[in-house]
Amino acid sequence: MSKEKKMIPELRFPEFIYCGEWYTKILGDIGDFTSGGTPDTNIQEYWNGGIQWYTPTEVKEGILGNSIRTISEEGLKNSSAKLLPKGALLITTRATIGDIAISNFECTTNQGFQSLVVKNSEVNTFWYYWIIQHKNELIKKASGSTFPEIGKNEIVKIKVACPNKDEQQKIASCLSSLDEVIAAHTQKLELLKDHKKGLMQNLFPQLSELGFTELMDYRISENASKKILKSTNPKNPNSDNIPKYRFPEFLKDEVWVEINILDIASLKARIGWQNLRKEEHLVEGIYFLVTGTDFINNKIDWEKVKYVSYERYIQDENIILQNCDILITKDGSIGKVAYVENLNNRKSTLNNGIFRLRVDINKNNPEFIFHSFLSQRFTSFLDRLSGGSSIVHLYQKDFEKYKIIVPKSKKEQQKIASCLSSLDAIITTQADKIEQLKLHKKGLMQGLFPQMSEQ
Repeated sequence: MSKEKKMIPELRFPEFIYCGEWYTKILGDIGDFTSGGTPDTNIQEYWNGGIQWYTPTEVKEGILGNSIRTISEEGLKNSSAKLLPKGALLITTRATIGDIAISNFECTTNQGFQSLVVKNSEVNTFWYYWIIQHKNELIKKASGSTFPEIGKNEIVKIKVACPNKDEQQKIASCLSSLDEVIAAHTQKLELLKDHKKGLMQNLFPQLSELGFTELMDYRISENASKKILKSTNPKNPNSDNIPKYRFPEFLKDEVWVEINILDIASLKARIGWQNLRKEEHLVEGIYFLVTGTDFINNKIDWEKVKYVSYERYIQDENIILQNCDILITKDGSIGKVAYVENLNNRKSTLNNGIFRLRVDINKNNPEFIFHSFLSQRFTSFLDRLSGGSSIVHLYQKDFEKYKIIVPKSKKEQQKIASCLSSLDAIITTQADKIEQLKLHKKGLMQGLFPQMSEQ
């Protein structure tokens, strides 16, 4: 083992400060690398057994769950697949290079892996984090014309730096604890999103499968009579004009009413001859050009937004943005929604591919209308337009047929909007907290592992 290069990390736990420098090894010194294999897919007896069998697409950072497919003992015996022990590091080495996960039980893989079983003198979770931090070391060694691949002969030669086993364990425990915190916060975020989804279903009327005497026009066909849906039980809590949940002060109010979208808002977009060329999307400037890819969590991510010339900005005053505008994508990923707020004097216009909806604030609450576009009703409308196929464009003539359902009381609209916006703020705060934790982890890993490029 070569000791020519000695390294020391930027960050070190106090009890190891005087333990000396880290030594350079090669990955082949750490443990045994094993490739995988695929049993003959034409032999049924080789499949659907009790042995987990992974492909690279199933590998994400962390502990593996159950595999999509399993193989039998016969499949294992009659293929190049190898049975790996619990705790093995599954490293993708074909097409996608350097993704890694820790096996939670005995398992096998296909040939898109070089899995590492570390020696007893090493800590597997330390090397799990080492691979994550030095993924580019694997990518640099990959080759191949059809898709990149790194073989065992190359991966075992990669130089590494490591401390003694006790320090390895300390580093691994620190990072594992941080991962547990991130996982807990991620779970909380998912629960908040689920809570909002359930709240949306209850705060907005849902199409009931029972008790209807009539259905609205476009729900059946273009030729159906244009009648507002009615229920045999007007107070049915799951009907199309009464939400299941209603704030106490509005319980005695009238049923919600259906209104064509053009009766409550103006609808505009950049017209065809005004489309911008790619070179007109500027990296610097004063006038912002908002595109559908700038929508993050139903808001505009201003850090991503590019710029446009003054001439293009003033070309169409109808698409110069104002606070409370609602934006809806009409090309590609159709139906993405964003609410414009906190413009803070940003002079902004729209790229092609986005509708601008501007609500008459004297009659309706724009924030409520925005939230209504996140409900199942709008999703169902788009699904009906597609007829089960994947539509790539939302035409204005079709969008203009959309009918929104609203409470007559603007105060009830405001109450619902405030409730959902408050929950959105909590969700955003939680998501930001996770991102900060991930940034903290990234910085910590950079400090805990010496940079191999310094060799």
